[in-house]
Amino acid sequence: MAGENNIKSFSNDNGILSLMYHRFNENKYPSTNIKMDIFDEHMKTIKALNYNFYDPKLFEKEFDNKKKDKKILITIDDGFKSFYEEAWPYLKDNNIPFILFVSTEPVGKNGYMTWEQILEIEKSNLGIIGHHSHTHEYLIDMTNEEFENDIETADKIFKEKLGYVPSIFSYPFGEYSEYMKNYISKKFKIAFGQHSGVIDLNKDRYELPRFPINEKYGDLKRFRSVINYAPLEYKQIYPTEKKIDNMTNPPAVKVEFFENQKNIKYINCYSNDGGNWKKPKLTFKDNVMTIELEEKFLPRRGRINCSLNDSGQWRWFGTQFTVRN
Repeated sequence: MAGENNIKSFSNDNGILSLMYHRFNENKYPSTNIKMDIFDEHMKTIKALNYNFYDPKLFEKEFDNKKKDKKILITIDDGFKSFYEEAWPYLKDNNIPFILFVSTEPVGKNGYMTWEQILEIEKSNLGIIGHHSHTHEYLIDMTNEEFENDIETADKIFKEKLGYVPSIFSYPFGEYSEYMKNYISKKFKIAFGQHSGVIDLNKDRYELPRFPINEKYGDLKRFRSVINYAPLEYKQIYPTEKKIDNMTNPPAVKVEFFENQKNIKYINCYSNDGGNWKKPKLTFKDNVMTIELEEKFLPRRGRINCSLNDSGQWRWFGTQFTVRN
């Protein structure tokens, strides 16, 4: 089962902070776009704070090792043409490594990269190609058979075009059910969601967090705060099923922490149940925190983000549920 190989003991890991970008200088898509002058400031901020960029090849190999030095992992989703035209020359000039997650069906279509361009990235020393499904549809809405067929279709195309199937996966829209996660865990070494948080040795390697960065959430003040976040380690978040319906919405959310984590009663959480961000009631029993949601999450996604000022060090984790009517 997914997640069984995680260390599940307090690691005091400084963590890997992964950032997720999509489009570059495509200003009519503010929810997925970043302007290149702001992207430049982001990269300069990372360097000014003396953080190193993490080579994704090493990330995959070293995941189970203790990662004491904070590093930044850049990820790009969807393979838009604007990435190739705008961000790729910049990343190449500045020697910044990254993962490019590609969905196979849109390749070569209007607004997307071609296979020739993807192969250029793949042959470089900086970019590695990740698997992002075939259609980039709402996979969680498919039957299990349709979902598996979508992944296998992409597998065949990757094998034909690249000569191999990528070993790192990214869930479209960050959506997955427990069935999907367990299926992905049998085929890939690592998988990313789109919930925010910092990666540590105890995070489930098949639902790794990333901070989404766009025009709204890319301003420099927020970015500087995000870059300095540390992991908030936990044993498990319940429920493990992230696909919820009318019977299971709102979910009964519990977080089991390690005894070593100090100051847990100072945690602040925010949830978007009912459609507005607010503070849910938190109760604690030993090392378990219960998050009492007042209302149902609205379709399509429900989110909870929690932060802790741990003796001056800000720690963060988030989780996401997909709401089905």
